[in-house]
Amino acid sequence: MEELELGQATIVYEDSEDGVVEETVDNEQLVYARDHWMVKMDSDEQGNDLMYQIPAQRVYHVRRNVQQFEDEARSVRHQVENIAKDLQRKLPMGGDGRTRHRGGSQQEPHEIPVEESAESDREREAGP
Repeated sequence: MEELELGQATIVYEDSEDGVVEETVDNEQLVYARDHWMVKMDSDEQGNDLMYQIPAQRVYHVRRNVQQFEDEARSVRHQVENIAKDLQRKLPMGGDGRTRHRGGSQQEPHEIPVEESAESDREREAGP
């Protein structure tokens, strides 16, 4: 059995016309959704992907290069961490409950007293 090229996936499935078929495509061209494996075959004039759907029960196996996915996952995680750090710098509240001001200085939070409702207001809220 030969090694898969980096970023490639091979699907082996039963085709009603051709018998057992083995297709090797780029990883991005093979997805699993709604109990079907979908293989991108081409694009139409508008640039829409044309997908060949293979019911999961007709698929014998799929081989993928796992390292490619691990590298992509690390890249996505790195991007998310950078976005989170950027948001932390821009958000007005820090994680410690102190208010941050544009100059970077922090002030302690202060309480705003809420006056008690008058007795007649409470009766009105409670109803008859």
